[in-house]
Amino acid sequence: MKLTVIGTGYVGLVAGVCFAETGNEVVCVDVDQRKIDMLNRGELPIYEPGLKELLDRVVKLGRLSFTTETGPAVAKSQVVFIAVGTPPDEDGSADLQHVLAAARQVGAALTGYTVVVDKSTVPVGTADKVREAIRAVAQHEFDVVSNPEFLKEGAAINDFLKPDRVVVGADSERAREIMLELYGPFVRSGHPIITMDVRSAELTKYAANSMLATKISFMNEIARICDLVGANVENVRMGIGSDTRIGSQFLYSGVGYGGSCFPKDVKAIIHTAADYGYDFRILKAVEEVNALQKRLLVERVRARFGDDLTGRVFALWGLAFKPRTDDMREAPALEIIEGLLALGARFQVFDPEAMHEARRRLGDKVSYAADDYEALRDADALLVATEWSDFREPDFERMKTLLKTPIIFDGRNIYRPEKLRKLGFEYQSIGRP
Repeated sequence: MKLTVIGTGYVGLVAGVCFAETGNEVVCVDVDQRKIDMLNRGELPIYEPGLKELLDRVVKLGRLSFTTETGPAVAKSQVVFIAVGTPPDEDGSADLQHVLAAARQVGAALTGYTVVVDKSTVPVGTADKVREAIRAVAQHEFDVVSNPEFLKEGAAINDFLKPDRVVVGADSERAREIMLELYGPFVRSGHPIITMDVRSAELTKYAANSMLATKISFMNEIARICDLVGANVENVRMGIGSDTRIGSQFLYSGVGYGGSCFPKDVKAIIHTAADYGYDFRILKAVEEVNALQKRLLVERVRARFGDDLTGRVFALWGLAFKPRTDDMREAPALEIIEGLLALGARFQVFDPEAMHEARRRLGDKVSYAADDYEALRDADALLVATEWSDFREPDFERMKTLLKTPIIFDGRNIYRPEKLRKLGFEYQSIGRP
């Protein structure tokens, strides 16, 4: 098929590359000329394992191209995906201005029947607004479909090529058949394409992310109770995760969730519920717990070193909100850094992929180390904020020689308390005695 993907952010770029990998002819469109120039040079604006290799392959085969011109791309496409950003407004609602602007551009460029797909994460009722925006300028038939994405940053290529499920919300049989054909190559292993009405599909994305966020905040509450009563959250996690009704994923305690999806989507569904007169109490609590958890290491450092941290230097490993990405949106590391800087502390930081993004966000507020060990030099303690595999088996004896005092605040529980204590470290983790 001939496809257009509007938006070359995380979702749009991964979708464009993966659709091209299955033989489709794809044009990715973006208003950002700098980003399009980068992509045409074979450079990526984001870090995602495996994406560069796949992009190079499909571009070389002539299946994928990049442009700032929406009209010509849409004019020759059977399916157009809208994958632009939907940042939260101050009240938590999703900002749809970019989605609706793209919809108007699509409507004006249609040359025949086209399926227009909302790939952006959007609140319930967005398809109706997109349909109205297109209808106001379109001269040809079209259908609007909701097709939410369920990609995990760091594993997005595999998630797209081998999805657990594909959700398609379509109110037209014609559009539904086209989407089934398009996604057929991705579900040959037997995973389902779940078709439903548009509004249910729109809500499914928010419900999925909100459920996962709830599991994270729930386990962080359990971890706090473990600290109080002397229990071990790892044992509790294994005890409940083996129950098939609960499952083992997203039950790891830590310093909270971040990223581009969970915080934004939880806020959006709370706002949507309020628009319809419902108070979503559980998710408000999930948000509150997550905000508290992001400050947990700040609390721990204050308890250990006092409220005046003038002259104290801390090493911080991990700046991205999770491993295998350079995304620092809503990253717990930012909350930790800002909280301790306000008390007079200084930071020496390192992340395997997010250093460029950290410089953009933090400027000269912190010192940037060339590697993880350099960050430790003469630091009063190490704070671990992201569970990169690079940090899991370090040279602990070398760490002791570099740190001013052998203290580790482990915000992701990546080390064994017994081992660290035997090695002579003062070690604090979350929910483990």
